[in-house]
Amino acid sequence: MIRWRVKEKAETKNTGDISLPPVILNLLFQRGINTEEKINHFISPDYDRDVRSPFLFSQMGTVIERIGKARDNKELVVIFGDYDADGITSTAILKEALDNLGIKSHIHIPDKKKEGYSMNSKANEEFKEIGAKLIITVDCGITNKKEIKEASECGIDTIIIDHHHIPAEIPDAYAIINPKMENSGYPEIDLAGVGVTFKVVQAIYEKFLPDKKDHLKWMLDIVAIGTVADCVPLLGENRIFVKYGLIVLSKTRKIGLQEIFNTARLKIDENNVPDTYNISFQIAPRINAAGRVDHANTAYDLIMEKSQDQAKKLASELESNNQNRQKMTTATVKDVKILAEKDFKDEKFIFAVGEDFPIGIVGLVAGKIADAFNKPTAVIRKEEKESQGSFRSIPQLNIIEAIEKCSEYLIKFGGHPQAAGIKIANENLEKFHKKLSSVIESELEGVDLTPEIEIDVEIKAKDIGIDLVEALDKIEPFGVGNKKPVFLSKDLSVEDLNIVGSNSKHLKLFLRPGEKSPKKFEAIGFNMANEHKDIKEGDKIDAVFNLEHDEWNGSKKIQMKLIDIKKV
Repeated sequence: MIRWRVKEKAETKNTGDISLPPVILNLLFQRGINTEEKINHFISPDYDRDVRSPFLFSQMGTVIERIGKARDNKELVVIFGDYDADGITSTAILKEALDNLGIKSHIHIPDKKKEGYSMNSKANEEFKEIGAKLIITVDCGITNKKEIKEASECGIDTIIIDHHHIPAEIPDAYAIINPKMENSGYPEIDLAGVGVTFKVVQAIYEKFLPDKKDHLKWMLDIVAIGTVADCVPLLGENRIFVKYGLIVLSKTRKIGLQEIFNTARLKIDENNVPDTYNISFQIAPRINAAGRVDHANTAYDLIMEKSQDQAKKLASELESNNQNRQKMTTATVKDVKILAEKDFKDEKFIFAVGEDFPIGIVGLVAGKIADAFNKPTAVIRKEEKESQGSFRSIPQLNIIEAIEKCSEYLIKFGGHPQAAGIKIANENLEKFHKKLSSVIESELEGVDLTPEIEIDVEIKAKDIGIDLVEALDKIEPFGVGNKKPVFLSKDLSVEDLNIVGSNSKHLKLFLRPGEKSPKKFEAIGFNMANEHKDIKEGDKIDAVFNLEHDEWNGSKKIQMKLIDIKKV
């Protein structure tokens, strides 16, 4: 049973001349946006006003000086990126900046199956052989103490551009740009990897290419994709990057992105600006699919492609990868659910290990299992001598801190409070599992783990109108840290109930707020038909939902996107 919890109504005051519906003001105050200045900045973000100087990073000057040296000495620079959407987009914008600076660069995105996450000794040997003098890591590197030392011994400097959790032992790199570093100097610690990379790119343009600074805004389509894909809070600079990036995405000059829109059948153009949903569930999964199923180079090459014919070919390849990824994920989730119900029913932590789990999708599977069971979850692929896998957590547990307490058993680890990855020798798997289970049990002792829906505000359905729904547009883009508002309305009459969808999984109905009300709302509950077979026309229900609006042939309508319903 899922518990509903309605937030306390905020006391809205000190809003000056701001004219917004009371519901919108309440939502803003609940989110800590509680002064006239904060509200104005939030609903009317301004790139030139709100994007900070990259030189607030304490080591940015050192980074720019070293990049300038690479240009002057005609050095070969390696850009070492991660294989997910955040790393791929980071790689793309840094490559574009170095190209414009006249620096020759070599791209290396590791093969997830063969190399695993981040830097490795074999790649260092390759960089030595091709004569590289500088490695710049993007969206990775902060845990690579050994590999960075090896590179240094080969005469190669390393600059780390990362945003992941800071380990106890920091690599002895030439410079580190990571806002989570204690002395980073940067006030915004929640930038995505692509956001941190963009700050370096911003500094490059300010120092070396000031006459081309306007070009930076044309990179925001890529920055927005990486930022949304990595699920960082859409506040502060992240909000600016995504707000402007969605506009740039609607008029993107990148042929590769246009071809992704075509293969995904997305109507995105200057008259149809995408939203964060389009990135999260349609664009980013296709970019991520390359590294999960084959090699991330396919996605990177597509983003950088200048030929229409080649872009079509690569986009088709990505589409095929994405379909394969979906099939593999469905099958593996089914297998892991059986394990979870059999072996971890009474445990607070699911630790699924298998030799047949595809390494490219273990993170996706862990996320789906964690959501289904409301438990922190690890999905580990076991190979001959070593294993590697991904973790996904629940809001009540910081998984990377828990893993760090057991790091003596690990070859490599890294991540965030809600998502992490490890590499481990098989001989240590059982000991690691035992200790981590103990840590998690201790952390979650006395914590109520009942699944919960947090509701922003209870609203009378009769008070819902197109003005309110359009006002919600002012607080977009929605995502982590600024979630799409969740509403509760009670005592709604069910009318015109239908089961829809190719597999008859969705619930479509019309809800009326009282028998005599002239209003009637269309409501859709995705994957809710089987769960609510007892609901029939004429019933009264309470509903938890998001509000959306649609425009067709000049007329606007409101739709409730159902999250949960209860029969009264």
